[in-house]
Amino acid sequence: MLRHEFQPGKLVAGAVLTLVAVLYAGDADGAWETPWFVAIPLVAGGLCLAGAVAFATGRVRRRRRPAGGTSDRPGQDPAG
Repeated sequence: MLRHEFQPGKLVAGAVLTLVAVLYAGDADGAWETPWFVAIPLVAGGLCLAGAVAFATGRVRRRRRPAGGTSDRPGQDPAG
């Protein structure tokens, strides 16, 4: 049983930010050299990708919504 719905946009954002953290952790440890400006395009691109994934997920879920408009979550039913 799922406790919450799966949100792929948040997964992508978390994966990209974890990647940036690993890059800088490796730099701090001395395993490799990472320039300071690498984080800016990675974070910006990752957040744009996460936004696109979240938008696409929302469009797919809106298309697959039941015809009656009912929802399993309380307070989400438009009928009342």
